[in-house]
Amino acid sequence: MAEFPNHFLWGASSSAFQIEGGWDEGGKGMTVADYNSFKRSDRQADSKTASDFYHHWEEDIDLMAELGMQIYRFSLSWARIIPDGDGEENPEGIAFYNKVINRLKEKNIEPFVTLYHFDLPYALVEKYNGWEDRRCAYAFEKYARICFREYGDRVTYWQVTNEQNLMIRVDERMNINEPDPLKADRMRAQMDYHMFLGHALVTKACHEILPDAKIGPAVSSTCTYPLTNKPEDVWAAKMNDYYKTVYCLDMHYYGRYSGLYMRYLEERDIVPKMEEGDEEILKYGRPDYIAFNYYRTLCASWLPADEEHPAGMRVYRGNEVDFDQYGCCRDERNNNLEASEYGAQIDPMGLRIVLNDYYARYHLPMIITENGLGMADTLTEDGRVHDDYRIDYLRKHIQACADAIKDGVDLMGYSPWSFEDLLSSHQGFRKRYGFVYINREDMDLKDMGRIRKDSFYWYQNVIRTNGKEL
Repeated sequence: MAEFPNHFLWGASSSAFQIEGGWDEGGKGMTVADYNSFKRSDRQADSKTASDFYHHWEEDIDLMAELGMQIYRFSLSWARIIPDGDGEENPEGIAFYNKVINRLKEKNIEPFVTLYHFDLPYALVEKYNGWEDRRCAYAFEKYARICFREYGDRVTYWQVTNEQNLMIRVDERMNINEPDPLKADRMRAQMDYHMFLGHALVTKACHEILPDAKIGPAVSSTCTYPLTNKPEDVWAAKMNDYYKTVYCLDMHYYGRYSGLYMRYLEERDIVPKMEEGDEEILKYGRPDYIAFNYYRTLCASWLPADEEHPAGMRVYRGNEVDFDQYGCCRDERNNNLEASEYGAQIDPMGLRIVLNDYYARYHLPMIITENGLGMADTLTEDGRVHDDYRIDYLRKHIQACADAIKDGVDLMGYSPWSFEDLLSSHQGFRKRYGFVYINREDMDLKDMGRIRKDSFYWYQNVIRTNGKEL
């Protein structure tokens, strides 16, 4: 039997551009996420309607209350609050989120608010090329201070960014269009550094304005196994985790790049430009908790560099996230694990591993803000969705959480992805994660009805029993 503390927070998650729709209503500006989704609108759904939370927010929050959610982890759209990113506030956007937060509080659901989830205002791309310019970090601070002022009396938990460590690896999400790989990585390192500055500025502002609030980042977790027990493969697995995740958590926690990561930046000649006083700013970024998203584990072997392929050079094999890196690691398939139809290898034990690893390294409370199974769910003729595969996936991962708590990990909550079906960046509405089915297809909005899946009723009972009945 799984055991969870009485104060454990059960919830579910989403993000603004993936559920809201209303992309140009209420004074909202366009975002990078909007721009990228429009490029694929001839093949799949885009962010113009998404799950239409913008017009269904009351109904959706009522369903959250019925599910029994104690927290709702969701993001605010920066461009709905400041349409051009760093100019005038938009009263309509501020009012919309006030209504959402008030409704959540009325239903005894704690709002767990993410400030930035992949949707940089596109105007900042046009002005500065986004995060390549440090002015973007100060624009982010300005936006965050507005959010703290407007919502801080009702919001205790704040999440600065979602998956900075993954976002920075995806050129489209960062608006990187540089064909030269070295120049692109130099730009990437500078953007990453400015996001760290932004994180620290926002964390400092939160602690000043809302001394009782809790704030931290959410990272995309990685757990990489060596392909063999060769020492080189073991090192490759550790470096895959370090260069993709741990370096980011170290910067948040310690306020500086480690010697290992600085060596990597220096050897590749991609050290970002830093200014006097930055070291002091970065110290303010230490989080109150660590949130992370977990979907799968990885496997790696050693990939040596040579004259043709220098150390640090990336190679993509159809995967924009888990690239190979010469002098470091090659992405491999783990034949001991099954995978979903979209390729993510399913590994509940990996969740227990990262929970223990991160807690041993930082000794901060943790919360899982994404974990789920994306599948092409089928709506039956009698209006049901039988997603036993999702129930099985979540049951095993929740049990892994319980095991980690018994190991001594301070895990304060579990908020899987996602509350309702939402827009997948590359699979539209073919790939579904939600407890609630949204009755639409990529090119057919149908009635946008909300339909409870079998997993809805199962998770409702998990919450009701505080995890005792899985």
